[in-house]
Parts: sequence; structure tokens; C-alpha cells
Amino acid sequence: MSEQRLDKWLWCARLTKTRSGAARAIAEGKVRINGERVLKPSRLLHEGDVVTATASGRLFVVRVLTWTARRGPASMARTLYKDLTPRVAPSPERQLAAKAPRPTKRDRRRLDALRAENTKA
Repeated sequence: MSEQRLDKWLWCARLTKTRSGAARAIAEGKVRINGERVLKPSRLLHEGDVVTATASGRLFVVRVLTWTARRGPASMARTLYKDLTPRVAPSPERQLAAKAPRPTKRDRRRLDALRAENTKA
């Protein structure tokens, strides 16, 4: 086997949760192979192709190393590609949000009460 359908490969490589989700992302134009937009899930993928996609709300860029006939565990799926996704430093707002503790239910009720008082005035 020297090639595989794009939708099946995205699913086997665990870059999308379902094969139909992969097909939907491809049909919506969110997937590119070697810089060219792909609109058919049946497009054949070859070794060395660079796949750029936005799936499940995240960007990924990968180089195809191999393929498999069946979907396997995540550890095996990572051997199908080399991750080329550029690393982006988190914004200062995200860093602050990650450090801040999540409010409890009691805190949220107090905040809602304060907001209600401010809107009445």
C-alpha cells in the first residue's frame, strides 16, 4: 500500500475524532496538502506530503511518514507523522487566566449578587 485516503489517514493518525469529522473538515476547505486546498475526502495521500489543517479548533501541520490499515492506539498513531506545527507563545492574558484559581459556586453567587446591585443603581 503506497497511498491512503486523506479522511481515513486523518482519523487513523488521531488528528480528528471521527472519520466523518475528517471528511467534513476536508469538504469545508480546512485541509491542505502541500499548500493546495483539498475538497475531496477521497484524495490520496502519499509519503512525504505535508498536511495543514484546522480541525477541532486547533491548527496542525504534519509530514506524512507512513500509514496504517487500521486505527490503533495513540502511541502508534504518533508514528504515522512528524509534527511540524509551529509553537506559539501563550498571550499574557492566557498566562494570567491559567494561574488564576477557578471561582467556586459560592464566589460566582457573590459576583452575580454584586452585578445585580450595580445594574439596579
